[in-house]
Amino acid sequence: MATTSYSGIGRYNYKLLPLSLSSIIRCPCHSSPSKALLPARPRVVKLNFVFDGRKSVLRLGRDGGLARRRVITAVARVEPEQLGEENAKQEVNKCDKLSENEDLLSEHQQKASQLRKRIVFGLGIGISVGGVVLVGGWFFTAFLAAAVFVGAREYFDLVRSRGISAGMTPPPRYVSRVCSIICAVMPIITLYFGQIDVSVTFAAFVVAMALLLQRGSPRFAQLSSTMFGLFYCGYLPSFWVKLRCGLAAPALNTRIGASWPILLGGQAHWTIGLVACLISISSIIAADTFAFLGGKTFGRTPLTSISPKKTWEGTITGLGGCVATSIILSKIFCWPTSLISAIAFGVLNFFGSIFGDLTESMIKRDAGVKDSGSLIPGHARWEESMGKPSGLGALSPLKSLITPNTSSSSKGLPSQRASSSKILGSSTSSKTGGILDRVDSYIFTGALAYSFVKIFLPLYGV
Repeated sequence: MATTSYSGIGRYNYKLLPLSLSSIIRCPCHSSPSKALLPARPRVVKLNFVFDGRKSVLRLGRDGGLARRRVITAVARVEPEQLGEENAKQEVNKCDKLSENEDLLSEHQQKASQLRKRIVFGLGIGISVGGVVLVGGWFFTAFLAAAVFVGAREYFDLVRSRGISAGMTPPPRYVSRVCSIICAVMPIITLYFGQIDVSVTFAAFVVAMALLLQRGSPRFAQLSSTMFGLFYCGYLPSFWVKLRCGLAAPALNTRIGASWPILLGGQAHWTIGLVACLISISSIIAADTFAFLGGKTFGRTPLTSISPKKTWEGTITGLGGCVATSIILSKIFCWPTSLISAIAFGVLNFFGSIFGDLTESMIKRDAGVKDSGSLIPGHARWEESMGKPSGLGALSPLKSLITPNTSSSSKGLPSQRASSSKILGSSTSSKTGGILDRVDSYIFTGALAYSFVKIFLPLYGV
């Protein structure tokens, strides 16, 4: 029975041509009329069709406006010969333009929301970390140990991921968990004993014996990935404890220390380790910020295939920002007193930052993931979701209404095929990020900064 169909969407009313009820229910890509099309997963958005004065509700995905107009476009394409060739093309082009505009608007809204999250959580994390560094002692060490534990778990999850485990045998799960605990204990041992070399050697020996005595056939890949995990996630971060708490000589020339309240430790609280930590962390933040801005503005030449979005222009800009920050803060804190030492300290911080970032990018690239974890909201990288229509992934039974019709009635409508390809194209999505994504630039820098102050600066730069 033929009926006249009206579609009500928001404040717009679309009048469609007379259609047979079976032409809407039946899938045009199958000849059998008995196969009805039903939505796979009911959602919130409603699309109302009126048949002879009776209201019927069809529920679509969350991406309301975009999905509604596409379905209208698809229904208008069911029998294009009744509309006439020109009218059909005009209707399809109009809906394609509306879809493109809504795609752009949705993408801009997502990016704006993501940027707000990054700013809020970035400021919160920055203020918290600054307070922890300022307090120092056991509070700083406990905070670092917790971050190391989470980072170690993320590292061993990456090692066990499909991308890496496809080419090697990952360590057993119980070994990964034990190593995560050992990494978390390393900063505490460093603070208590002042050095960690013997403890790391003993821990590495125990883990190696456990791997060699496991059931089955031990693999060298298991041993190498585990030893690197202990070094990368435990031993290197422990140098931040040695830098902050080990260099306890007072920064005598620091004017801030002279006016620091007695109840908060007085001038003795401002040690070489505290000043070095603040300059190092601030320089890394400046390097990342300037590298991002420089790459966005001037970036043309790729830096390395490990991280394709990094450019030489951004890297040089980041180096300049890092060195400039180191020089400015050295004038504020009056440490180090030599300009050459301040420049060298900034350069060292930058190279530790960039190579730490590239190391983690290499691990994630082999693992086939964009982010190391999902702990910090709004701090993931933008990525393309391959082959998943935005808001339409649950509507596979309506595929014949949304995807192009390959029957003879669809010939001569090139925009019909172009529209459907945009529907099935990639969409921008955002997720959460992990600890390693945020601290990869700091992993090598602590050891480099401590060695520079301890070995190369006469009288610790005072």
